[in-house]
Amino acid sequence: MAEFETARRNMVDCQLRPNKVVNAAIIAAMETAPRELFLSKTLRGIAYADDDIAIGHGRYLMEPMVLARLLQAAEIGPTDVVLNIGCGPGYDAAILGRLAATVVAVEQDPDLVELATKTLSDLDADNVAVVKGDLTAGWPDQGPYDAIVVSGSVGALPTALTDQLADGGRLVAVIGNRRGMGSATLFVRGQDGVSSRVIFDAGTPALPGFVQDPGFVF
Repeated sequence: MAEFETARRNMVDCQLRPNKVVNAAIIAAMETAPRELFLSKTLRGIAYADDDIAIGHGRYLMEPMVLARLLQAAEIGPTDVVLNIGCGPGYDAAILGRLAATVVAVEQDPDLVELATKTLSDLDADNVAVVKGDLTAGWPDQGPYDAIVVSGSVGALPTALTDQLADGGRLVAVIGNRRGMGSATLFVRGQDGVSSRVIFDAGTPALPGFVQDPGFVF
């Protein structure tokens, strides 16, 4: 519908471009992917709001700017194999499918798995596979991955996820704290292990199932 097309352009022009999102592929993907279709009819009117959107099940769609900047930091290329942790209704996976060769999207809520699978199928996102599994475990059977995108904040990052990165692989996630603010962080696997750097601050809602892991410290 024309109103949603206008809303998508406004999202790009008013939320992404002013906040250092310059990657042309990301802008094109988010300007064309119908975010509203991943929401219930009652929420479609706020599909392009500059905020996290509660979708039920204790889950959220991440704020568009936060998602775009995470993806930009991950430097996803057209030949990459990508793992999406906590895909929810599938919007983040749909954007990744427009950037990468193959996407494995892990979701633990069976209702969201069903919704994501149907919506992505309706959009002919044939290079995205939605699988049901423990978010903290990832999906090692299809690894290693060139990039891993965590769709929500986590208290700490399990080594089970970084272990699934290929050499040179990038993982992006918001590492949260008890005060409700988090740090969008880029992790990179190199010859000497995994390094990290903070990209920006983000108050992103938490994903379920992730706990503080004192054994994983940078």
